[in-house]
Amino acid sequence: MRTAEIRRRFLDFFAERGDTVVPSAPLPTPDPTLLFVNAGMVPFKPYLTGEAPAPWPRATSVQKCVRTLDIEEVGRTTRHGSFFQMNGNFSLGDYFKEEAISFAWELSTSPVAEGGYGLDPDRIWVTVHHTDNESRGMWRQIAGLPDERIVARGDEDNFWSMGVPGPCGPCSELYYDRGPTLGRAGGPAVDEDRYMEFWNLVFMQYERGEGPGKSGYPILGELPRRNIDTGMGLERMATLLQGVDNLYEIDETRPVLDRAAALAGVRYGADTEADVRLRVVADHIRTALMLLADDVSPGNEGRGYVLRRILRRAVRSMRQLGYRDPALPELLAVARDCMAPSYPEVADTYDRIVDRAAGEEDAFRATLRQGTTVLDTAVAEVKSGGGRRLPGAKAFLLHDTYGFPIDLTLEMAAEQGVEVDREGFTALMRAQRKRARADARARKSGGTTDTAVLRGVLDEHGPTDWRAWDTLTTRSRVLALLTDSGPAPVAGEGEIVTAILDRTPFYAESGGQDSDAGHLSGPSVAAEVLDVQRPLPGLVVHQVRVTAGELAVGDEVTAAVDPEWRLGARQAHSGTHVLHAALRQILGPTALQSGSYNRPGYLRLDFPWRGALSSSVRSEIEEAANQALRRDLPVGVRWTTLPEAKELGALALFDETYGEKVRVVEIGGAWSRELCGGTHVEHASQIGVVALTSESSVGAGMRRLEAAVGVEGFGYLARERDIVARIAEQIQAPRAELPDRIAGLLERLKSADRENQRLRQAATRARAAELAHGARDSDGVLVVTATTDGDTDDARTLAAAVRDLPPAQRPGVVVIGTALDGKATLVAAVNSAADASGLHAGRMVKRLLNGKGGGSAQLAQGGGLSADRLGHVLESVPTTLAEL
Repeated sequence: MRTAEIRRRFLDFFAERGDTVVPSAPLPTPDPTLLFVNAGMVPFKPYLTGEAPAPWPRATSVQKCVRTLDIEEVGRTTRHGSFFQMNGNFSLGDYFKEEAISFAWELSTSPVAEGGYGLDPDRIWVTVHHTDNESRGMWRQIAGLPDERIVARGDEDNFWSMGVPGPCGPCSELYYDRGPTLGRAGGPAVDEDRYMEFWNLVFMQYERGEGPGKSGYPILGELPRRNIDTGMGLERMATLLQGVDNLYEIDETRPVLDRAAALAGVRYGADTEADVRLRVVADHIRTALMLLADDVSPGNEGRGYVLRRILRRAVRSMRQLGYRDPALPELLAVARDCMAPSYPEVADTYDRIVDRAAGEEDAFRATLRQGTTVLDTAVAEVKSGGGRRLPGAKAFLLHDTYGFPIDLTLEMAAEQGVEVDREGFTALMRAQRKRARADARARKSGGTTDTAVLRGVLDEHGPTDWRAWDTLTTRSRVLALLTDSGPAPVAGEGEIVTAILDRTPFYAESGGQDSDAGHLSGPSVAAEVLDVQRPLPGLVVHQVRVTAGELAVGDEVTAAVDPEWRLGARQAHSGTHVLHAALRQILGPTALQSGSYNRPGYLRLDFPWRGALSSSVRSEIEEAANQALRRDLPVGVRWTTLPEAKELGALALFDETYGEKVRVVEIGGAWSRELCGGTHVEHASQIGVVALTSESSVGAGMRRLEAAVGVEGFGYLARERDIVARIAEQIQAPRAELPDRIAGLLERLKSADRENQRLRQAATRARAAELAHGARDSDGVLVVTATTDGDTDDARTLAAAVRDLPPAQRPGVVVIGTALDGKATLVAAVNSAADASGLHAGRMVKRLLNGKGGGSAQLAQGGGLSADRLGHVLESVPTTLAEL
C-alpha cells in the first residue's frame, strides 16, 4: 500500500466518525520554544492545554514534522528520520480511552478491502502504564489481547507530559512483530527493532505540578476536561505495509536513494558505510524539499541554518560516495515526484525550490574550496608550533563563519595527522545555541522568560483587549508587573519591567513590523514603552521604563502610542507590500518574500534570487514601486477564510499562524494582496517615497533589498543629491558627465597599478637573476640564500623565481628570509631535480627551525624565529643540506 493511500485511509476513517479534517500546519511554527513543528500535537497544543478554546470537539490530521536533535543517527538506524508525517486523531473533551483504543484497533486490523490496514491481530503487542489497569482491561475486552501481549512499563516509556506543569497522563503504544529475522522474541521490552512501534495513544487526564524529568513530580488531580492525543507514524506504517526493512526504503524515499546510487555508481546493500550515506541522502533530500516548499531558505541561524545543514550533509554524503557534480537538482526532482501525490504544492513551487537548493549547493562547493584553504593554514599553524591538536575554537570558526561541516574538519585534519578538540567545539556550539534560545524566548516574552507566569496571568484575566487597529490611546488597568525574578507589586523610577494591561493600543511585533513606541501615564507615574510582544496567543506584554513616580499593579493609566512613530510604521509596512509587489512585477512570481522587517523610515525584504540585481533592474523595481505611490492606489482590508483568500491569490507567510478568519490587505486590488495583521496607510501616496538604499546577499540564493520610506526616504535622496554635488565640484564636471569622468579616473588608477605591478615583477626577476648568478655549489647542489625587505608573500615569490633559474638538470635549493617586528620567516624552495634527489623543502624548513614550519616537497615556510638569528640560520643552510 502506497504511503499516500495510507494517509488517505487514515483521514477518511476518522472523518467518517465525525472528526474535522485539519490540514497540516506549515513546518515553521510561531511557538517561541521551537523552530519547526516536531510532533503531530504541536498545532493542537493551545487547545489541549486550555490556552485557547478548541474550534471542534474532535479532529484528525496528518502533520508534517521535522526533528533534527538526533540527526547524526539518520541512516544508521531504522527509526530515525529528520522529516516524518504523524497521523493523529484528537478528542478535545469528547471521547476518551475506550473509543481511542477501539478506533486504533479497528483501523489497524480491518481488512484492506474494508478500508483498513489489514495488520495481523496476532502480531500486535501493546504497552500500558503500569498503573493503568483500565486500559489493560479495555485491550483485553476490545481487542481480545492476552495478558502476555499487554506489557506494563514505567513513566519513562508510558507516561506523557510536556515537561512543565500542566496536562499529563498515561499512554498506550501499539507495536507490530516483524518476525524473528529482525531480532529476539519477547515483545517491545526486549527488542524494539523486531517489535516496531506504530501508534501511540495519549490519555490526558491529570494535571501535574513542578518537578524535573519524566517522573517524580506531583499529580495535582484530574483535569476538568479529558483529552485524547494520538500519533501514528505514517512512515512506520508504510514500512510495515510495504514489507521493507526501514523507512528509507518506502515508496516516498527509496526512489531518491536509488537515484543517488545510480549517480554515484554504487549498489545499495554492497557496502555498510555507503548504505548509510545513501540513506542520509534519501532522508535529507526529502526533508529539504518539504522545508523549501514551506518557504524556509538556507541561512546562518535558526530555521535557515537547519535547512543549510541538511542540504550540505546531503551534498557531502554524495561527495563521500564519489559524486562530484551538482546533485541537488537531480535528486530533488525525484523527491518531488514522490511527495506530490500528498503535497501538490511541492510540484507547484518546484522552480523556486530547486533554484534555492541549487544556489546553496553552488555556495557550498565554493565553501569547500575556501574552507579547505583556511583549514590547511590552521593545521600548518598548529604544526609549526609543535602541536598535534586543532583547537575547538578554530573548528568552530570554520563551522560558524565558513559553513564548514565539523565532520569534514575532523576527516581532513586526520588526513594531515592532526586531531580536533571536539569537546571544545561542542562546548562552543552548545553555548551558541543556548544564547540563541534564550534571546528568542526573552524577545518573544517581552523580557520575561517564565511562560508559566505569563500563562497564569492569561488564565486569571483572559485575553488582552487589543485595539491597535482602531485607536492610538486607551484607558487601561495594570494587571501585572513582571521582572527577571518574578512578579512585582510596584516598579520605581528607572526600573525596566514587563507590564501587562487589560487593554492596549500598542502593536505587538509580528509579521515583520516592529512594535509601537509610546508612553503610559497616570496621576503618579510616567513610563516609556520600549517593546511590545505577544508571547502567548491572546496575551500582549509591554516592556516599559518608569521615568517618573511609581507604576503599581491595579493602576489606571493612559496608554498612548506615539502618533509619529505609528505613522512611520504604517508607511514602512505598506511600503514593504508595495516593494514586494513591484519586485514580483519586474522579476516574476518566484521572487517571493521570504522574510521582512520594517520600522518607521526603514524596511528590508529578503527574497530568493541567484545573483546580484543589476543597477538597471534595481531602478525598474524602484520605479514600479513609486508608480504605485503616484497613482495613489487605494489600500483596503477584508476578512475572509483562508481557502477563499488563497483563491483570491493572497500571499501568505509560512511563519505566521492563521485562524478561521484571515485579514487580507490589498493595495490596488489584485496588484498587491497579502495576508497581514499589520498597520497600514489608507492610500499608497501616504507612503511618500520608496528609495532603495541597498541590495545585497544574505546567503546562498537569497538577496536583500533595503529602502528608506517617508520623510527618511526624502532625506536619503537629499543626502545623495548633496554627495553628487560635492563630487561634481571636486572633479569639476557637470553632474551628467560624472559616470564617464569617474570611469576614466578609475581606468587611470588601474593602469597605474598595472605599471607598478610590472615594475615590481621586473625588479623581482632582476634580483632573482642576480641571486641565481651568485649560487654556491654545495656537494653538487646549487644553493642560494638571501633576505628580502618585503613580506612573506614577497619572499615566496622571490624564492620561486630563483628556483626556476638554475639549469633544470642541476639540483637547486633556495632559502629566502624576511623579518618583521623582530620576528623572521623562512621560505624554502627546491627545483624538480633536487626533489628527485630526495631533497624536501618541508623537511628542510623543519630542520632549520627546530621542528617548526612545513609545506610541500618543493615549497615550504616557517616562522617564530628571532630576527637577530636570521643571518646565522641562512649561513647554516649548506650544513643542513649535508645532514638531510
